[in-house]
Amino acid sequence: MRGPNEPNDKTGEKKRVNPIEIMLLGFVILAGVMAALWVVQLRTKNAGIVDVAWAFGVGGLGVLYAVLGSGAVGYRILIAAMTGIWGLRLGAHLFARVVGAPEEGRYRRLRDRWGESANRNLLVFFELQAVLAVVLSVPFVIAASADALPGPLWIASGLALFAMAIVGETVADRQLARFVARPDSRGRTCREGFWRYSRHPNYFFEWLVWVSFAWVVTPAPWGILAWVSPVLMLFLVLRVTGIPPTEQQALASRGEDYRRYQRETSAFVPWWPKPHSVRGGE
Repeated sequence: MRGPNEPNDKTGEKKRVNPIEIMLLGFVILAGVMAALWVVQLRTKNAGIVDVAWAFGVGGLGVLYAVLGSGAVGYRILIAAMTGIWGLRLGAHLFARVVGAPEEGRYRRLRDRWGESANRNLLVFFELQAVLAVVLSVPFVIAASADALPGPLWIASGLALFAMAIVGETVADRQLARFVARPDSRGRTCREGFWRYSRHPNYFFEWLVWVSFAWVVTPAPWGILAWVSPVLMLFLVLRVTGIPPTEQQALASRGEDYRRYQRETSAFVPWWPKPHSVRGGE
């Protein structure tokens, strides 16, 4: 029996794997995982587990496509490594923050808003995360289906951007965690490190990760479609699930201190703060 990537005995050509079929398989797997975790949150009352599953799931899609795809081995290894590293880092970070902790404010507000329909609506929400993951995985399936790697300079530039973004997001997360752990941080806003130059440096570096995915895939056939992912991610961060609910929660918990932070500090792209900014939570 031939595997999906083994040569056809009659033609000597490698059997092509339909990218749509791979994406559908990825969706079925993720939808099942999300349904199982929805059952878990019925008992734990912590819907934040969906964020952990989403991060691991998206990274897992990149690895799955690389294994099942019929493109150049080098391209498949490249995208599997990038998505695997990203998914493991973000998933582990979210796992440590979510599991065993109280449910985040944004999910509590959703429960309050939905009332008796909360569990039903959360099931829809969980499954929509599987849909979103598959839509964002377009760069991964393109890379796993491409016949040849782009030039070394193109790959090197993409990997450099990816590494910078991963390191930047990791540092931003640690800076915030270190600040929050301090006993004097309650009711105050972190203005240390990257957080002095952006109100959401973690989101900014996360978005750059998606730009790096699209960049390394752009030279492949249909590679231009890979830019759907960073564009969609930017919209979600700026308008839907990223900055708006995060800032709403920050204003509710930190009040005037956060309003001053909003006036002084760039919302997304790191930039010099406006004059007379407050440093280090002083």
